Amino acid sequence: MTWREYARYAQMSAEELAHDCEVQVFRAKGPGGQGVNTTDSAVRMTHVPTGITVTARETRSQFQNRQLCLQKLVRIIKRRAQPPRVRKKTKVPKAARERRLADKRHRSELKRSRGACGGEW
Repeated sequence: MTWREYARYAQMSAEELAHDCEVQVFRAKGPGGQGVNTTDSAVRMTHVPTGITVTARETRSQFQNRQLCLQKLVRIIKRRAQPPRVRKKTKVPKAARERRLADKRHRSELKRSRGACGGEW
C-alpha cells in the first residue's frame, strides 16, 4: 500500500477502524503470575484492509487492552500515512569532484604498477 491509501484510513476515527478489525483474545504469557495465567485479557487486533496486527497485554483488563490496541493501530496508520520526504540532489563543487576523480586515477595507476612487478598490496 502507498502512503495515500494509508491516509484514507488515518482520517477515520478509532471506532470506525475498530469495525474493520478482527479481534482475538488470549492468555498472556510472561510475568504476572496467576492473574495473567488464568484470564484471557491479552488482545490481538488485525486491521483486515491493511493487514496491520497489534497486540496489547499491558493490563489485566481486556477492555483496557482493546483500547490500547486501537491507540497503537491509529499511531501506526498515521505514521504510514505521512508522505515521503522530497529528496534533493546534493550539489558537489566542481573542484571537489575533480580532486576525487584525480585521486581515483592515481590509486588505479599505483595498483596497476604494483601488479606488474608482482608486489602485494
